[in-house]
Amino acid sequence: MSQPSPLITTEQLAAILGDPNLRVYDCTTYNEPVPPGSEVPYRAVPGDKTFAAGHIPGADFLDLQGEFSDASSEQFFMMPDVAQLEAAFGRHGLDAGKTIVLYSIGSMMWSTRFWWMLRSLGVDARVLDGGFDKWKEEGRPVETGAPKGYPVTTFKATPRAGFFVDKTAVMSRIGDPATVIVNALGPQFHQGLEPSRYGRPGRVPGSVNVPAATLTNADKTLTTLADAEAKFAAAGVTRDKSVILYCGGGISATIDLLLLTQLGYDRLTLYDASMGEWARDPALPIETD
Repeated sequence: MSQPSPLITTEQLAAILGDPNLRVYDCTTYNEPVPPGSEVPYRAVPGDKTFAAGHIPGADFLDLQGEFSDASSEQFFMMPDVAQLEAAFGRHGLDAGKTIVLYSIGSMMWSTRFWWMLRSLGVDARVLDGGFDKWKEEGRPVETGAPKGYPVTTFKATPRAGFFVDKTAVMSRIGDPATVIVNALGPQFHQGLEPSRYGRPGRVPGSVNVPAATLTNADKTLTTLADAEAKFAAAGVTRDKSVILYCGGGISATIDLLLLTQLGYDRLTLYDASMGEWARDPALPIETD
């Protein structure tokens, strides 16, 4: 049986809106600036206020940092243990037997992050292409107010191995000809040409650059598969290699991961702590142009 597409269009979602087997979740978070010299690169703020101001009818809201991340970690958005995720998704009525649609505001990266997390738990959700921005721009129905939520479920994960790696695993793969390490941050940060809010400027040594920002269109939708394939190929990302993705906090790199998944790549993993950890650890090597 073929897997469902990881994307759903606004037209397709509008056609099934109100279906009792549909579960829609707003995944928006905002990274707000902090004063120079702060110990953290930004302040993670849940998008509950923008949810209340307008959301897709019937949707629930997921607070990534508040409920779905490891609160004991020094890094934002780190993948927590399975038990925490089972409890949190269960509270929000997530049921693998339903059609699960994820969306976010401003960038699809928040919804693609949840998509990757759910895939690692054995659930194939779908991401709204263009997110709430496109939905609203097209004049589709919008609801306001706090989330009403879905009936609580007992969510049982079936974890899949290999979706996340740590710094030790990344270190061990630097220089490995069978592996390509991909940085999803912008070229100015990849090259170390601008100060980084994460710490030391630069990149994981030997990594190549396929910025997530180059994989999206002006209307917030993802680029075509042909364009994505060309960009990855130009960077040396090929199907015969294992691919490790990273960015600043393990969020924007999931846009690259979704497109690579669509393209049929199957040896993919995410360095969860990304530059938020790497750039601040003087024991880890860093490279600049």
